[in-house]
Amino acid sequence: MVFFKRGKSGVSRKTAYQRVSKETQIEIPLLNIDGKGVSDISTTIGFLDHMLTLFSYHGFFDIILKAKGDTHVDNHHLNEDLGLALGEAFKKALGDCRGIRRSSSAEIPMDMVSAKVLVDLSNRPAFKFKAEGIIGAVIEDEGYSFHYAQDFLNSFANKLSMNLHIEISGRGEGDMHHYLEAVFKALGVALDKALSIDPRREGEVPSSKGIL
Repeated sequence: MVFFKRGKSGVSRKTAYQRVSKETQIEIPLLNIDGKGVSDISTTIGFLDHMLTLFSYHGFFDIILKAKGDTHVDNHHLNEDLGLALGEAFKKALGDCRGIRRSSSAEIPMDMVSAKVLVDLSNRPAFKFKAEGIIGAVIEDEGYSFHYAQDFLNSFANKLSMNLHIEISGRGEGDMHHYLEAVFKALGVALDKALSIDPRREGEVPSSKGIL
């Protein structure tokens, strides 16, 4: 039987990251890939705070993240830059990716809906988001939408150099909040598995080419 472990002996997968522009200021004092799912997240976008807290908890990632930006215009710049910053932080913490399982998937239900997430840390960024019939829906009174979620997740996948495929099911039956909650929970679970160390491959780059 093969057991997967979270961290790699003697190697810390922790980092800090900062991204500052004329539009946004983002501070990540701590990202610990091999954490306990403890987070302190405040981005001024309340719904995204909630989603990232779920992502942290279900992925067992410790995350401290503080951000602000030109949200008096709209949430676009800050939302997108948060995806970029978090992707950069994960990439920095991962280093050369030696020994990781690399690819995984997870499917999470949420009442009448479900989300399936597939990830591959292949060093080839790609993003696919399938949510037929509900893609333009806005979450009532929370100032967030599927378009914002797509922008965030696409930015995150690109900076992490990850294949990220997401499929939402429910045919419009569920609350819009629940669709994205299932996505972020499933992303945490899938990414946690993909980042785990496989003892059969410890010390090796997870590619038949010998390089990602």
